[in-house]
Amino acid sequence: MVSDSSREPDILDARYGRSKRSRTQQKRLGVVAAAIFAVVLVAWVVWAGLDAGGSNMEAKDIAHSVTSDTSVDVTFQLSVPVGTPTYCAVQALNDRFAVVGWKIIDVPASDAFNRTITESVRTTERASTGLIYRCWLA
Repeated sequence: MVSDSSREPDILDARYGRSKRSRTQQKRLGVVAAAIFAVVLVAWVVWAGLDAGGSNMEAKDIAHSVTSDTSVDVTFQLSVPVGTPTYCAVQALNDRFAVVGWKIIDVPASDAFNRTITESVRTTERASTGLIYRCWLA
């Protein structure tokens, strides 16, 4: 005869979902979740790796020259793939770092990857510096 005390753990396990069947389902669910995570991770790595060769554009300030109370010359180096037209925004700042001059220039396509460009920017007051703000592909 089987006593009630020996069946009690089986009854409690069944009541609270701790049977062999539920453990097997939990293992399957864990394996499926890990597989989905691995697929998403691999897809992200491949996508990020393919995107690494995107735009190879860079603009660096080289020099500026305050030519008058209403003008500053900004010299910068533009590195952009051959045959790619771009636009660049050039700015002039005063002693308080306020923008006192702004100009968007059209940089035509070229046969050279690196180019040095000097652009004159008109200002509303005497500038203390001139900078390249940003460049983007046309």
